[in-house]
Amino acid sequence: MLVNDKKNIVIVGSSGHAKVIIDIAEKEGRYRVVGLLDKFKTIHDEVMGCRILGNEEDMPKLVEKHQIQGVFVALGDNFIRSNIVSKVKEITPSIEFVSIIHPSASVATSAKIKEGSVVMPGVSINPMSQVGSFCILNTNSSLDHDSSMLDFSSLAPNAVTGGNCQIGEYSAVGIGATLTQGVQIGSHSVIGAGSVVLNDIASFVVAYGSPAKVVRQRKKGDKYL
Repeated sequence: MLVNDKKNIVIVGSSGHAKVIIDIAEKEGRYRVVGLLDKFKTIHDEVMGCRILGNEEDMPKLVEKHQIQGVFVALGDNFIRSNIVSKVKEITPSIEFVSIIHPSASVATSAKIKEGSVVMPGVSINPMSQVGSFCILNTNSSLDHDSSMLDFSSLAPNAVTGGNCQIGEYSAVGIGATLTQGVQIGSHSVIGAGSVVLNDIASFVVAYGSPAKVVRQRKKGDKYL
């Protein structure tokens, strides 16, 4: 184990989302961020004191040079994040994808969080809930008891669910939206900011309002941020 028992990790991305990840990683204390990967930035540029080391293609040589033990993909768009995760897995198949949890988050002992997910400040994850791989639970969001987020889904700041809800793969629940008890959201769907969802929402749609209604269809990978 390295000095102070911290794992060396690298973060893919250098945007605002990456800044939040850097801050949480520092506060959590389990990881040492040795640098960032971003093909749109110049090597040796800095973001919050972390240097740009290169891009995903450079991972094999960087792993050895910096004794990198883990990686976190810090991209807010669910679909783009999945593409980069696939690329990193292809280039460095043995690398560990870490999850990062802010110390102020309340995570039930019976809750499960899979690889590559982030739990931000003030988040509540209640008993028997399941967070899939590469999910985002943004600031002050809440996943209530017996609920689940499938892989690459996200809760925006102050978004909350009732108990026994499910958010499908790649779906995004907008800022301040509320899912009432037992609501199911399909895959690749978007719930607009401030919406109140009283009934199930199908896959591949955009829904918003109070109560939320489907306003249009969307395609896999359509922009929403």
